Amino acid sequence: MLKQQRVVIENVSPQLHGGAFFIKRVVGEQVQLFADVLGDGHDVIQAEVRFKHENSKNWKEVRMQHLGQDVYTASFAVDKQGFYEYVIQGWVDHALNWQHGIEAKLKDGQHVKSELLDGVQYLRFLAKKVPQKSAAYVKKLLLLFKDDGKYETAVKEAVSEQLHKLFLDHPQRSLANKSPIFQAYVDRQKANFSTWYEFFPRSSSATVGEHGTFKDCEGLLPRIAEMGFDVLYFPPIHPIGEVNRKGKNNTVDAQPGDSGVPWAIGSKKGGHKSIHPELGSEKEFKALVKKAKTMGIEVAMDLAFQAAPDHPYIGEHPEWFRKRPDGTIQYAENPPKKYQDIVNFNYDAKAYKELWAELLSVTLHWVACGVEIFRVDNPHTKPYYFWNWLMMEVKKKHPDVLFLAEAFSRPKVMQQLAKQGFSQSYTYFTWRVSKQELTEYMVELTRTEMKEYYRPNFWPNTPDINPYHLQGANEAMHLIRYVLAATLSGNLGIYGPVFEYMVSDAMPGKEEYLNSEKYEIRQWDWTHQNKLTYLIGQINAYRKQHASLQQTNNLQFCEISNENMIAYFKWNDARTDQILTIINLDSMHTQIGHVQLPMESIGIQHGQSIQVLDVISGNAYTWHDEWNYIELSPNLPFHIFHIRKP
Repeated sequence: MLKQQRVVIENVSPQLHGGAFFIKRVVGEQVQLFADVLGDGHDVIQAEVRFKHENSKNWKEVRMQHLGQDVYTASFAVDKQGFYEYVIQGWVDHALNWQHGIEAKLKDGQHVKSELLDGVQYLRFLAKKVPQKSAAYVKKLLLLFKDDGKYETAVKEAVSEQLHKLFLDHPQRSLANKSPIFQAYVDRQKANFSTWYEFFPRSSSATVGEHGTFKDCEGLLPRIAEMGFDVLYFPPIHPIGEVNRKGKNNTVDAQPGDSGVPWAIGSKKGGHKSIHPELGSEKEFKALVKKAKTMGIEVAMDLAFQAAPDHPYIGEHPEWFRKRPDGTIQYAENPPKKYQDIVNFNYDAKAYKELWAELLSVTLHWVACGVEIFRVDNPHTKPYYFWNWLMMEVKKKHPDVLFLAEAFSRPKVMQQLAKQGFSQSYTYFTWRVSKQELTEYMVELTRTEMKEYYRPNFWPNTPDINPYHLQGANEAMHLIRYVLAATLSGNLGIYGPVFEYMVSDAMPGKEEYLNSEKYEIRQWDWTHQNKLTYLIGQINAYRKQHASLQQTNNLQFCEISNENMIAYFKWNDARTDQILTIINLDSMHTQIGHVQLPMESIGIQHGQSIQVLDVISGNAYTWHDEWNYIELSPNLPFHIFHIRKP
């Protein structure tokens, strides 16, 4: 079918795969749009962004500005959670084209009486659209353009700024063309900025040999708050399977008294909607969640959709699991690893709808208990479209709920999970150590399409990963890794108290902890404090004070004359807060170098001085030059400078 159009709209950004997926924002952010908008010939082209919240009936418009070379831009703010729709519309603006033509002809000394009469059609359109206060002016022009005796006055009005503004504000949009409709999903600000602390609740007791309880966890809340964490994440809190239970250090045969792996969920004591009886009751769990919120901490739960061989589901719904030819249920494997204590759900089952509905009900059960953050275990081993469905169903009535994807897999797999709607994602930061590795990875996260949908959460360690560079590492290395996570990413987390107590004994040749808490209950001296606990608390406090550290994407690396040192500049969208972080990546030796200030980004001219305040030491320095001397020892291997412009 022939369609009469003259404007082409292409290369719209940001958008994902032609609108197949939504981009992400948090409340208060801007969506800055760019597009190529072009028409044939030399006519004046106009373009606008139309947008609305999913619950709004009316579209709003923002006129796009021409940047040159047919590139147009505009932005709009998102102030509500949920979906926004946006579309770009372009048209040949005949009224502005008429006005531009008159201006050109007048400069050439041409007589434009015929052109004035031609403009009457545009005035008639305006007369129907302008508010009453402007209607009299338009009617006056209609008479003026036809009056041969007032030609000079008519010409002045034809090219006046007043008429130009009326044409801009009330366009005719002749033969308008539109891009596809795209979507942005807006989360609460916690999606961009969160500081996670993970520990095993069963290890919360201070008494040797005793199983920790939710009451014990309540007693640890002041410590967690003092260290500046605002998310407390628990591994699974459900009953643990007894069949094929794993022993200490992942031995196949558990000994009497072995506690099992929390991710082997389900036994005769209950399943995914139940709580391990030694931790406490659901009432006590709700009390813990409520108490934590009064201290600015949200409790995050582990959403692990898998079952122990004695989970009630297996007897009640055998159709949800895959059986081997001998009639036994297939346990989980990731060759060469075997997980005899876990069986996976069969997402290919004919009864998949019932399975999906049950897993949604599990999630909503814990939402009803006050949980609004979930760390999702191994999401890459379940269908992508299942996660999209589940998360969108939850968010229909509970938009505050956030989901962190625990997936260490191939890049496109991790990216696909984020596109399907996960609020945050684990990353490769855990293995990025050198300056080159860190720089390249951050450029990928913040300068490619990933910045529109992938919200990284940086974890220096996890119960599953004891990275080689932390095994036997000194205090300086732990500080280096924490400062990198805290200043590069808006979201970060640590598995403690293993991290801050520098417990890093490893299984020989593996990135796994010796005597891992995954397989046994540990006792900790939760009253112990050291330099790491203090500095982590200080760093977290400054993250809360500085908006530039509460996001990830506004990042620029700075030149520094030492490959063992890294420097980067961060700012908030409003440019009211600016931070320069410099880190010595060598945990054993003092390093010196000269760092180049990003003068243009900071907004200062050559010859101007700035003051930088080290937020940890409190020392202030005045820098007069573009290049400045830096010396950092392992004793305190970093500077976090708050930049104060003149």
